[in-house]
Amino acid sequence: MTIDEFQKEFGIIGRAKEIRDLIDISMQVARSDISILIDGESGVGKEIFARAIHGYSNRANKPLVSVNCGAIPEGILESELFGHRKGSFTGAVESRKGYFEIADGGTLFLDEISEMPLTTQVKLLRAIETREFMKIGSETVTKVDVRFITATNKDLQREVDAKRFREDLYFRLKAVTLTIPPLRKRQGDIEEFARYFISNYCEENKITQPKITNEALDLLREYNWPGNVRELRNAIETAVALNRNGMLDVSSFKLLIKNEETEFTNRNLPVFLKKSSEEADRELLYRALFELKKDILELKDLITERHREVYMPSQQNETSEVVSLDDAQREAIKNALEYSKGNKRIAAEMLNISERTLYRKIKEYML
Repeated sequence: MTIDEFQKEFGIIGRAKEIRDLIDISMQVARSDISILIDGESGVGKEIFARAIHGYSNRANKPLVSVNCGAIPEGILESELFGHRKGSFTGAVESRKGYFEIADGGTLFLDEISEMPLTTQVKLLRAIETREFMKIGSETVTKVDVRFITATNKDLQREVDAKRFREDLYFRLKAVTLTIPPLRKRQGDIEEFARYFISNYCEENKITQPKITNEALDLLREYNWPGNVRELRNAIETAVALNRNGMLDVSSFKLLIKNEETEFTNRNLPVFLKKSSEEADRELLYRALFELKKDILELKDLITERHREVYMPSQQNETSEVVSLDDAQREAIKNALEYSKGNKRIAAEMLNISERTLYRKIKEYML
């Protein structure tokens, strides 16, 4: 199979040399059982590569089990991974297989591996090295044949240095490391992504495919895409969904991406728009979303500043009121939950923390 055929088979988009080199390495290591660590910023497509490696491996006819370690509460992560016996803890009303056992013969993809608690990391290392583990409440060992692929958007070496990640596990996982570059370093691939997402969205929703202008493509190429491919896909799909004239131009995207040079002054003043009611409502909605994001960023800055005030008070503010870090965090989480209407995934993204951390904080602050 050639690199082009591999890309077509597994849906990997891009002509950048870095991507082609990563595909070449992926094809070389896919047929072995060596552990692979995929790193890169959030939204670059780490799971796409994991699925491609599994699909090209000798285990392709066996399951690929994907686990987001950051989305599973710490208290039940071990049970989710290794399973448990009936009655082993409160709520264990029946025996249950864990992801290790479900993936037997196939591949286990552990995403956001850096979010795994240290206590679980110890058991994971032993399971990887011995290919065996004990279910919670069990007295017997379960043996499995599993290939491991892990992914992270953090610098694991830095996490090791900070004592947040086990060094022995890090060296065990990084036998082969694939680093996926951010979209801003692959601007030549943006047009291919855009056309693919337009075509795919229209096919799935059975709608007529709009055309996209060269000026719009230039705008997309000039943007730095902090959310990478995921952000580009969301912008494309939103633009297509809201399109009414069969043409995606600059105006279709200018409100969907952050303009770093634009500052919304007079934020609370009404705006007169010479547009149809529908277009005006849509633009106001976009502005509200942008304002929400800005408010969250300002809230995070406020928490940081208050943290400095608590631990590094200056002589000028010795008599000013000091707000504890816990109170500031509690207020930030409360506001994020209100903004997201209780959606914990969105709230966690707003606060730049994992869902597991958010669940723990909600319980801690009794929100």
